[in-house]
Amino acid sequence: MNSPALNNLALLASRILLSAIFIQAGWGKLMGYSSGGPQKYMEAMGVPGVLLPLVILTELGLGLMVLVGFKTRIAAFLLAGFSLLAGLLFHFKLGDQGQMIHFMKNVAIAGGFLSLMVAGAGAYSVDAKLGK
Repeated sequence: MNSPALNNLALLASRILLSAIFIQAGWGKLMGYSSGGPQKYMEAMGVPGVLLPLVILTELGLGLMVLVGFKTRIAAFLLAGFSLLAGLLFHFKLGDQGQMIHFMKNVAIAGGFLSLMVAGAGAYSVDAKLGK
């Protein structure tokens, strides 16, 4: 479709839908930080637990940036890479169909972010208000 209004609504919906999982995950890790649960899970998967603050900042910070449409192309690119890396580290298990579904979910999310990186945030965004 070639309707600017519809395209901008679709970009807004894309930003909301793509960012929601990262905002929720980052917030959950932040709230569970003192319990040590998220850090223990990372370490059990072979990822240094010391990286947890960076993971929280990535999920929550970049997720919020995509949601409001601020520096959207950069944030979307970084979250695409994060999604692929997380999928490889936590879900790429060829013999486990459930984990491979999670891996493919991460791949699909990365594809969505790459599309958003190309298209930009649309008219209903901080980027548009700042003239970027």
